[in-house]
Amino acid sequence: MQSNLGEIIKTSKSLGILGGGQLGKFFTAAAQKMGYSVVVFDPDKQSPAGKIAEKHICKLYNDLEALDELKSSCTAVTTEFENVPAETLRYLEKDIVVRPSSKAIAIAQNRIKEKNFLKKIKTPEGLMPVGNFLVIDSIDSINNIDERFKIFPGILKIAQFGYDGKGQIHVNNKNELKAAFKTFNSVPCTLELKLNLESEFSVVLARSVDGKFIVYPTIKNSHNSGILEFSSITYEDISSLDSHYINLTKRIANELNYIGVMAVEWFVAEGNIFVNEIAPRPHNSGHFSIDACVYDQFDQQVLALTGNELKKIEIEFPRSVMLNILGDLWFRDGVQKEPKFEMIAGLGINLHLYGKAEPRIGRKMGHITILGLGDEKQQDIMKKACSIRDILWKN
Repeated sequence: MQSNLGEIIKTSKSLGILGGGQLGKFFTAAAQKMGYSVVVFDPDKQSPAGKIAEKHICKLYNDLEALDELKSSCTAVTTEFENVPAETLRYLEKDIVVRPSSKAIAIAQNRIKEKNFLKKIKTPEGLMPVGNFLVIDSIDSINNIDERFKIFPGILKIAQFGYDGKGQIHVNNKNELKAAFKTFNSVPCTLELKLNLESEFSVVLARSVDGKFIVYPTIKNSHNSGILEFSSITYEDISSLDSHYINLTKRIANELNYIGVMAVEWFVAEGNIFVNEIAPRPHNSGHFSIDACVYDQFDQQVLALTGNELKKIEIEFPRSVMLNILGDLWFRDGVQKEPKFEMIAGLGINLHLYGKAEPRIGRKMGHITILGLGDEKQQDIMKKACSIRDILWKN
């Protein structure tokens, strides 16, 4: 039920969110700040969002009785992550507002559907710039690869449930590809040409019910072992390239008829840009907005869900760097111990721990935003971020 698009959901109503990790926690806090109560639907009893929400329904995403309880408990629902089954969203949107829609999520949560969707989008310059890829869903699909098609060296990626570098294997030829495909139990995958990357960017934006946009500054990202480590923004550094892929990102959102916050990741390789993937939700790289902007990405998520007008971003700190904190930090020297976060305290250094019950290798446990103060240049802020990372690892 995508009721009257002009209808604004009042603060007397409750909002629901599917997923209760850190993104759900930030959404819940933003909604509560605006006067809404929140119902978190998450099968994890120790869900960080569930701990602060007015209600936590701790059931599996395909539990219809529990979903009926969610429908009776709130007026509108959004998602924390893209791996909530699209069927769950379709079931909910028969009776309550669901933003983004099940259709948008179904595309973004399946890499094959996503790639096929993206490559068909028309732009003023032609088609959306998508790198070479093939669908791998059988051994025959590997045997039938045309040797003239440039696809090696490539990266085999499972079509669903892959994230933070998981579900990916680098391959150099058909034999390695067959072995990797069998490692993934022969589930549908994409094989993507490995690009010679110069840089990686993300564009985080919000689109309202009436199709209006707000766009955060373009974010430069650095990864370590497939997981985002640093995100850097310099608001003054706006180039013609920025406006080009911002317009392409808006095009993607419009084609999806998307309502809510989304991020699109971009690659720059050999002077060309390529779209990597869509994240139909607030994004890790957009966390700088919590400390650097008057209205962060989670505020915009609440406003879009409730049919309100989006807020002007109002950047207070135009230069910043976000550093991810992974569970690995708790296991230095092979022994589990609490990091000494007190050692990195200082002006402009903002620590956000997510309240997860236990650290695990590769698990996102928190982040630190380092804000540029006064005349600090971006490279100075990045040096400070690297220094903070080193201090935490050495103590």
